[in-house]
Amino acid sequence: MKGKPWPKEDADKLVELVDAKKPLDVIVSQFQGRSEGAIKQKIRRLGLEVVVSTQRIGTTTSELKIPKDLPSVEEALKILAAALKRAAQEGLDKVEVQRLNVVATLARTYKELFADYVHYREIEAKLVELEVKYAKLAKT
Repeated sequence: MKGKPWPKEDADKLVELVDAKKPLDVIVSQFQGRSEGAIKQKIRRLGLEVVVSTQRIGTTTSELKIPKDLPSVEEALKILAAALKRAAQEGLDKVEVQRLNVVATLARTYKELFADYVHYREIEAKLVELEVKYAKLAKT
């Protein structure tokens, strides 16, 4: 299937952009009315190589701030609900979907670990109570 012919000016502009090592998304934005596939095909036919843009992985050097009080299970569920509502919206990019997935996973994990924490606190309280009773019995 044959597409629209490329005017010489457009082909020259394409060569110039590729030679300048512009990323493909920048090149595509310069040619309104042409698909990314059509532009890639023209680049191949011209024997050029396009720079494939790679996403930078962000890193942080900041330390995590440990909260004084643990968030409640209700707060974790509210965060999970907000992530669910946002994920249901249209037009999210891949990175946003991944971020929402991480938020949802963390909220679920927090809820489970919080339940374990509460259970351990109950065990500790029971142990302290038993130690007090044992100390009283030992005195008698």
